[in-house]
Amino acid sequence: MDAEPFSVSYRIYVRRLKRETGVRYKCQTFTLRKENLEMFEALGFLAIKLGVIPSDFSYAGLKDKKAITYQAMVVRKVTPERLKNIEKEIEKKRMNVFNIRSVDDSLRLGQLKGNHFDITIRNLRNQINDSSNLRERILEAIENVKNKGFVNYYGPQRFGMGRKVHTDQIGLALLKSEMVEAVKLFLTPEDLDDPVNRAKKYFLQTEDAKGTLSLMPEFKVRERALLESLHRFGMTEEGCIQAWFSFPHSMRIFYVHAYSSKIWNEAVSYRFATYGSRVVEGDLVSLDEDVDDEHFTNSKVHLVTEEEESANTYAIHQVVLPVLGYNIQYPKNKIGQWYQEILSRDGLQTCRFKVPTLKLNVPGCYRQILKHPRNVSYQLMEEHETDVKTEGSHVDEATLSLLISFDLDASCYATVCLREIMKHDF
Repeated sequence: MDAEPFSVSYRIYVRRLKRETGVRYKCQTFTLRKENLEMFEALGFLAIKLGVIPSDFSYAGLKDKKAITYQAMVVRKVTPERLKNIEKEIEKKRMNVFNIRSVDDSLRLGQLKGNHFDITIRNLRNQINDSSNLRERILEAIENVKNKGFVNYYGPQRFGMGRKVHTDQIGLALLKSEMVEAVKLFLTPEDLDDPVNRAKKYFLQTEDAKGTLSLMPEFKVRERALLESLHRFGMTEEGCIQAWFSFPHSMRIFYVHAYSSKIWNEAVSYRFATYGSRVVEGDLVSLDEDVDDEHFTNSKVHLVTEEEESANTYAIHQVVLPVLGYNIQYPKNKIGQWYQEILSRDGLQTCRFKVPTLKLNVPGCYRQILKHPRNVSYQLMEEHETDVKTEGSHVDEATLSLLISFDLDASCYATVCLREIMKHDF
């Protein structure tokens, strides 16, 4: 007999539990610590252990995989005792939960002021053909970013760096309502011979969801949820729409946001290549000096006039660019024209940035093109390594490490800030 869809069995479980215990659940907030674990994988594992579904969790933002991260989370329909009881189990997945308490409301994406980072960079060395003193070069680079800021790109982790299919490609397919194509992109294998990628390869060759489920490892919660829906509803356009609903709304909208983010990155590069650091007629500027996120309205955005350009009324750090959506205005200069050309290139010239079949509405927002790190502190340390050159001969070599801490506003990327300091891609 085929297994019931997880969401159905969950609802039966909750009704039975409420009937037997009379428990009425409040929301529980907690701090989640995770290490080298993707956010959605962590949520899927927690959902299984708690007997809920991923959409019962809420959070203010996504944290990187390749880091030790801490963040506030809220989960519905769970008691504090249930959260405490899974601590030993989730430690095996490099997760911990603490600071557990009851609250009345869920969190929403963007509901945070910013993030704090503590980072160690080891084995520092000069760029090739740079004979400058390394310590002086490092301190100069940090001070330069502190004073001038960095281009506020979305970081490569937003797009699934190093993968054959990037998240923005899936988002574009969803915006074009190409549901089958989006599923195929999501299940595209990497060039690796492991159980996950063998399962994905089998699916693309056969479209056999049931057979792929038997191959897909249990820990791949997202993939398995999608495949269970495809097994139930079929690999048709309508079946794929139902399959996308196996993901919580925050995950569906994530892919569309990834596409908007990629276009914004291209736009800001074109903006600096075209106009440099000048504020020109037709630019959009923020009138709010205290902006620390992307959630400000059209009334807070101003179109620069010819007179204001001549008078140097605004500074480059006030310039914003739109993140694609249905409720934004575009610059009235070459940058605005560029946006229209890109939408035509990607087949979105008539797109309203709404996908009703997936209940996705993308109003868009504005993002400052420059950002500054705050509360920057750093320390240079020498680490000694012994290198065995020949038998009985040891050379003690000192390498330089940088310990740096700073705060960034919400939706800013530490990897981008570090790239500006180090002049090096990750």
